[in-house]
Amino acid sequence: MQSAVWHQRDYCGMGNTMTTVHIRRAGITDLKPLASLFNDYLLFYGRPDNLAGAQQFLGARITVNESVIFLAEIDGQIQGFVQLYPTWSSLSLAQSFVLYDLFVAPAHRRSGIATQLLNAATDYAIGQGASGLSLQTHISNHKAQALYESLGWVRDVEFYSYYWNLP
Repeated sequence: MQSAVWHQRDYCGMGNTMTTVHIRRAGITDLKPLASLFNDYLLFYGRPDNLAGAQQFLGARITVNESVIFLAEIDGQIQGFVQLYPTWSSLSLAQSFVLYDLFVAPAHRRSGIATQLLNAATDYAIGQGASGLSLQTHISNHKAQALYESLGWVRDVEFYSYYWNLP
């Protein structure tokens, strides 16, 4: 399933030529190129190379609508993505979304693509009547933290985050 373009923006990329970025929701037909970029994301975080696993994981999420993925395309090539997982906020008595994955291909970083993907995620959550979006980022990922904070995201000072790693 592919939906209409959410955002389009021209930016000056490498070489100062104008390039149009299309932001749209991913569908199952995007699986192979998306899995390749997702595998790069896994490698970025020090995980083993696993293209087949990436494709299987994303295919399952898309097929049963367990996540919402937006793509950033330049000249028909996927250069970035953001993945949201729906959840519920008991305290807000409403749906919310966890922004779990955000990645832009290295050649297109610092071009505004991450901001466009975050804006598409926010627009989508608002359209769904969600109470908010949450995310976690590594403590040392200062570039991501600066981006989030520049867009109005607020670091949680009320709750601690815990995790129990299962065998």
